[in-house]
Amino acid sequence: MTAVPAARRIVIVGGGTAGWMAAAAFGRLLGPAGIRVTLIESDDIPTIGVGEATIPPIRTFHAMLGIEEDAFLRATGGSYKLGIRFEGWTRPGEAYVHPFGQIGTDIAGIPFAAQWLRVRQSGAAGQLDRYSLEARAAESGRFSRPIANGDSPLSRIGYAYHFDAGRYATFLRGQAEAHGVVRREGLVDSVEHAAGQIDAVRLADGSRIAGDLFVDCSGFRALLIEGALQSGWTDWAEWLPCDRAVAVASVADAAPLPLTRAIAERAGWRWRIPLQHRTGNGYVFSSRHLSEDEATATLIAGLEGDALAEPRTIRFATGHRNRFWSGNCIALGLAAGFMEPLESTSIHLVQSGLQHLLKMLPLGSHPAPAIVDRYNRVMTAEFVRIRDFLVAHYHLNARTEPFWRERAAAAIPEGLAEKLGLFRAGGRIFREADELFNETSWLALLTGQHAPVAGHDPICDAVPLDAATNRLAQIERVVAASLAHMPPHTDALARLNANRPG
Repeated sequence: MTAVPAARRIVIVGGGTAGWMAAAAFGRLLGPAGIRVTLIESDDIPTIGVGEATIPPIRTFHAMLGIEEDAFLRATGGSYKLGIRFEGWTRPGEAYVHPFGQIGTDIAGIPFAAQWLRVRQSGAAGQLDRYSLEARAAESGRFSRPIANGDSPLSRIGYAYHFDAGRYATFLRGQAEAHGVVRREGLVDSVEHAAGQIDAVRLADGSRIAGDLFVDCSGFRALLIEGALQSGWTDWAEWLPCDRAVAVASVADAAPLPLTRAIAERAGWRWRIPLQHRTGNGYVFSSRHLSEDEATATLIAGLEGDALAEPRTIRFATGHRNRFWSGNCIALGLAAGFMEPLESTSIHLVQSGLQHLLKMLPLGSHPAPAIVDRYNRVMTAEFVRIRDFLVAHYHLNARTEPFWRERAAAAIPEGLAEKLGLFRAGGRIFREADELFNETSWLALLTGQHAPVAGHDPICDAVPLDAATNRLAQIERVVAASLAHMPPHTDALARLNANRPG
């Protein structure tokens, strides 16, 4: 019996971060199998280019592509990131860190989170940040990569990056082209399709590019997945009503902290992302509660250095395609959906879509319905779970402005209501299957924003309260001692550039 060949020609429409992430992955992993990869983009179409903050899974993506960390950081003006600091999300003047990595260690086989909540309720435990090396290092401007000693908290440091999205796309283009990916300059003029399948795209210059599998990375325009195949859209404005962002770069910090800042404002929130060569700033807001001029004025007033350009406004809708994969077309990036960058998930969703696609790579140009259905189910579930995590930030607030009172009072998704109900009943947190945000992430969010909780898990009582209290104090001391061995973040960046080849 003759084997059915895999799709031999992959066509990516659109460049930017999503397009070149796909091209780099396909070129390295599929190019050796004889699969031809073509990417179409036009220099006349600017990219959004504000996705500058990431989460730790990006390191797995880079390892898969064989990307050397120092070279990547130098090429993109990148810095390190140990977490996100949320400022004013409960009320003005309060802040907490959502750290990467592990918080504390289990106590006598009982999860740290459960014992911390118990001791915290007795009044004998400190803030959660005190037991996280990443949170304390981020706040104090320190960073080191994990060391080899497996017994030290310094061996388990969880981190990600900040980087210039435009430079990142250029860096990945070099990786992709080195593995045989062909870039075609041009504007897509029309899409040839029939019976739910795409046969080719035609460019404005009249050339025709045929393929077996098409990847739509055309941004909000969604030329293939929506323009041609009309996949449909699931709108989440009722839960995440922010629909605008104003963005501007400012001069670089002299001593950048290894964290992203998310600062609550009257009708949304501001981001602050420190790179080596500049700082990224933006204000995500609801146009029902604030004008673009007011948002721009607030953003400019909050800059901690001179602006490097004129602010620009980005309009968006939060939600996702009804079908991420339709026929022989898969959407990635903004063509697939949009989640505001509150937890730096935009680039991760591209990575996740790619990794699931590589697991489900179709045979030929007519993918099996079972494969397509599974991909759509998995990606929808990922979007939904991230959505619930974002909605929780807005729901659990005690601010007084109309926008925030509306968010606190609004109905929430069923999955989030279940999460909050389980936490309320003894502080229990459960991670669902492949859910991106683990128990540590939910603990940081729920306790940082004062989610109601009554009592504690009764299994904690197997350890005497004074013994649990002493163990927490010991963990805090170990974290403090480990922190003293971490150099300043500025030193880590200086060493990075001092080791520049040639």
